[in-house]
Amino acid sequence: MKIGVLAAQGAFAEHIAVLQKLEVDAVPVRLPRELEGLDGLIIPGGESTTISKLITAYKLREVIKERAGKGLPIFGTCAGMILLAKHGINGYPETLKLMDITVSRNAFGRQKESFETDLKIPALGEKPFHAVFIRAPLIKSVGSGAEVLGKLGDGTIIAARESRLLVASFHPELTDDHRFHQYFLDIVAGKR
Repeated sequence: MKIGVLAAQGAFAEHIAVLQKLEVDAVPVRLPRELEGLDGLIIPGGESTTISKLITAYKLREVIKERAGKGLPIFGTCAGMILLAKHGINGYPETLKLMDITVSRNAFGRQKESFETDLKIPALGEKPFHAVFIRAPLIKSVGSGAEVLGKLGDGTIIAARESRLLVASFHPELTDDHRFHQYFLDIVAGKR
């Protein structure tokens, strides 16, 4: 299995490190040709407007959309979730418009409002998942084809899936719990 991690900006090195711990061939993706032969793609957290501009500048936007249309599994975390969304509010950058979700950017506030919490995510099992939220977005709503995977205690949606697309508001790459990455790898392998 070969997974690409968009390396335009953001926490790509951390995702690559997690994938390597899971014994997966993980490669940085900066150019369209580097998408060839991938079984899946991760779009990491970072600054969503910057990442959006860079995927346009490096001619990745249309290639990613084409590959997604042909079934390439994609996992978007934090800014990556924003970039996968079809709809957004609060300073919305140009996105890939792939997943039928509406997101709110920087929904929890500025850097000082960043936080960590334990989440119940049934798809990952009984054990709570410790999540790191950094200037995080949230999902305001999901379309009919999308499934909510996780919520905060107040009902705020923070993780979802639509077919072979997976998103999380938080940064699973910043924890020692690799179940969210394994869940994505199971999607790639057709096990989920």
